[in-house]
Amino acid sequence: MSKVLIANRGEIACRIIKTCRDLNLKAVAVHSTADAGSKHVQMADEAHEIGPPAVSESYLNMDRILYAAKECGASFVHPGYGLLSENPVFARRVEARGLRWVGPAPDSIAAMADKERARAIAIGAGAPVLKGSGRIASGSCEGMDLDALAADIGLPLLVKAVAGGGGIGMRICTRAKSLGKIIRTVSELAERTFGDGTVMVERYIERARHVEVQVFGLGDGRVASLFDRDCSTQRRFQKIVEEAPAPNLPGNVREDMSKAARDLAAGQRYRGAGTVEFIVDADSKEFFFLEMNTRLQVEHPVTEMITGLDLVALQLKLAAGEQLEDFSESPLQATGHAIESRIYAENPDNRFFPAPGTISRLRLPEETALVRVDSGVLEGSEITPYYDPLVAKLICAGTDREDARKRLAQSLNAFEIDGLATNISFLREFVASAFFDSAALRTDVVDMFTDARAAKKAETEGRRSSGPAR
Repeated sequence: MSKVLIANRGEIACRIIKTCRDLNLKAVAVHSTADAGSKHVQMADEAHEIGPPAVSESYLNMDRILYAAKECGASFVHPGYGLLSENPVFARRVEARGLRWVGPAPDSIAAMADKERARAIAIGAGAPVLKGSGRIASGSCEGMDLDALAADIGLPLLVKAVAGGGGIGMRICTRAKSLGKIIRTVSELAERTFGDGTVMVERYIERARHVEVQVFGLGDGRVASLFDRDCSTQRRFQKIVEEAPAPNLPGNVREDMSKAARDLAAGQRYRGAGTVEFIVDADSKEFFFLEMNTRLQVEHPVTEMITGLDLVALQLKLAAGEQLEDFSESPLQATGHAIESRIYAENPDNRFFPAPGTISRLRLPEETALVRVDSGVLEGSEITPYYDPLVAKLICAGTDREDARKRLAQSLNAFEIDGLATNISFLREFVASAFFDSAALRTDVVDMFTDARAAKKAETEGRRSSGPAR
């Protein structure tokens, strides 16, 4: 049992390959024709082409991935994050082939992939949830009394796809008369993206924080909490800066949230790494279950930096049947603070839209015990329109939040990427701003900073156009 097929690409595939090397496991890459020369293919011990650039014909093609696993003689399949990582059908097919699935049991994935079912499980585990509706099937809102629904839950509302994830398939509704149109819009997007147009409606907290708890279960009811992370710095419901532990969180809220996450996962006899996400009211400090991600999170490195753990190694060892330390019996201690910033090929001045192109120059910060760079690109790599435009993740740690923030700012200044637009300048400004320095984080902090940045730019340009004072 020495081969791990990585059913993914880019940064996360490269990150998994590094741990495979540490564990003396052979790493097998799969790739589309567009990714034939990519970094994860070059790093792997062997690579197999699985189809054309389109995701549906390559990285989501279960048959081709499973055929590659058979051809290479893999024993494990690690799905990374995104793509097929939370697809219970794929997990079951992997196990049916006699392969080790590096992730939770397929039934756990299925339970948490359905937001309404996950909500019911959370309620059963004693976790607080936001007031909301049941399922609203695609096209079924025409005969509903949407005014009564809005009045019952209370405005503003969040309409979200039951099968959604990664911030996709969510819209805010501030007026009852707009609810029907928004439901139809989200339903159509969900049908195109997830193949399921079912949506649900729940209360939307305007002044909110997004805080999550990393859990790791042994599959027998024993579950450890590996501390929390703040992921409030988002654009379009997608995270760009994360940190651990969550700053300015009252101790009792932190403890209650951790217990709620453990109880929920323990009730499912959860196996491996997972993340329970919560919405925290920034004013009242109340917290509510949002969803559970049954996979490794993009932001898992900040947890690794404060715990000293390698979550991928733990996943692989558990899948191999090794006896792991029971962290629920011997609790870990978090040390210091860590912050991650996601560097994307995108244009912050154009609503953060992706900006594909070729990297003509790439200079990364020097990695140390306190500075880590997880990247899936090389100089000369092309960021194509086919896939997520993530270029790299920069993770910096320190004795406290301010120490980590300063190190992150210095490392961002050392980052050099030419040939395409990125959000590096935006991140440099944001990390140095009072919006981030204050640690008064909310899910609208990027919007507030962007508005202030735009106003300052307009004022500067206005002074320039008016010429010198007379």
